[in-house]
Amino acid sequence: MLQWIKDVEDFIFLEDAPQPSDIIFIPGNGHAGPSEHAARLYAQGYAPLVLPSGRYAIGSGGFCGQKSGSRAYEGEFETEWQFMRQILMTNGVPESAILREDEATYTYQNAIYSRRRTDAERIDVRRAIICCMPQHARRARMYYETLYPGAQLLVCPAPDAAITRSTWLRSETGIDSVLGELERCGGQLHDILKDLVL
Repeated sequence: MLQWIKDVEDFIFLEDAPQPSDIIFIPGNGHAGPSEHAARLYAQGYAPLVLPSGRYAIGSGGFCGQKSGSRAYEGEFETEWQFMRQILMTNGVPESAILREDEATYTYQNAIYSRRRTDAERIDVRRAIICCMPQHARRARMYYETLYPGAQLLVCPAPDAAITRSTWLRSETGIDSVLGELERCGGQLHDILKDLVL
């Protein structure tokens, strides 16, 4: 493998072992995998609370339905949060353990509004788990790190996703998705970085 391809993989595909945490974050998405994984981690006692975040993608005008997953989740979902909440509850997470954030329309807002929610609940986030799709791992960590600079953030992506470190080079969809993430990690961070350092 060419070194630069490995460098792309190392940058994009982050994965940490879960540790006991204060909360599990799920950035907005239409995939079942991240919420199912969050439910498993909750059941294993890794965190007492789960915070799915998301209204719907800013360009879509509404929640477009489930995009992937081995199991279909039935229901009328107006927001990503409602969809993720249903998955969590179907997989054993009690409603009392699920916080609500259903206004965010892009990933950076997921982090911003999640921080507002945890502050409102007076939750001191010292360590958190982020459940996302594997190709979104770097960008999710970057955004949540910006809003939770003192916290240890562990990325635990959905393990059964179609696009992973070992599969992304096998399809045009995988290549476009991963390189698109690489572009977004640079393109979307111009204003954020300037706000942080200037």
